Amino acid sequence: MWSGVRRGPLQPGEWVRLVDAKGRRHNINLVEGKTFHTNRGGLEHDDIIGREEGFSITATSGGEYLVFRPLLSEFVVSMPRGAAVVYPKDAAQIVAMADIFPGARVVEAGAGSGALSCSLLRAIGPNGQLVSFERREEFAEVARKNVEQFFAGPHPAWSLTVGDLVEELPKLEDHSVDRVVLDMLAPWECVDVVGKALRPGGLVVAYVATTTQLSKVTETLRAHGEFTEPHPWETLVREWHVEGLAVRPEHRMSGHTGFLVTSRRMAPGERAPIKKRRPAPGAYGEDYQGPRPADVPTA
Repeated sequence: MWSGVRRGPLQPGEWVRLVDAKGRRHNINLVEGKTFHTNRGGLEHDDIIGREEGFSITATSGGEYLVFRPLLSEFVVSMPRGAAVVYPKDAAQIVAMADIFPGARVVEAGAGSGALSCSLLRAIGPNGQLVSFERREEFAEVARKNVEQFFAGPHPAWSLTVGDLVEELPKLEDHSVDRVVLDMLAPWECVDVVGKALRPGGLVVAYVATTTQLSKVTETLRAHGEFTEPHPWETLVREWHVEGLAVRPEHRMSGHTGFLVTSRRMAPGERAPIKKRRPAPGAYGEDYQGPRPADVPTA
């Protein structure tokens, strides 16, 4: 039975993660006969190949390193990139808040470097279906290589198409998709075709980088009328230093990487109740160029 999980002795072509005593990390691809050079000496790949992960190895100048296969969250931040990756803190939010479940039929645009694709495939399992679209062929190729590297071969639930979501998504049967994940420059341009593809109760999640994008996609979902009130947010992660009684937040943290917006599809022809709100003065003034909710008059 296909599992997509690497087990057993480490093999040539695999990635491993080396961590020294100070927590410094290196990801390397194992190649027979090759040497990895560090500031604490060299490490022979042949001394790693063939061993079970979870051991320590000493470099030629005395540096000691832990050796493990990288977790998915570790793999995606150091894998080869075409486009920017969705970082683990945001991928985790997408999987949880978009309720990606085993066996789900999910559409993703765009595939980027394949980081989010890996998380989605992990969540839906081999019996689900992930249909990924990527407009740039060179990015699609990077994504394919990264996904196949992580899962030790092609994933049975994944199909990757080079093309534009707006043109390709209507080829799917109407209301046949459980979830749509939009990691693209202008997701608001896709709201109509996403609405036709999503089944009633299905969910769309958009990942955007700027407040302008956040505003446009949120207001477009509102203006569509057959989506629930959009839920926008961002996630910040702060690690802590814990050593005896010295317990304090770390000076560095994972701050803003992107905004997320989720909304659920109403049944066709059903309108979501209008949210009762009093917009701030100037929110929809003369300078505002985006879509307007039905209860906000045109200036």
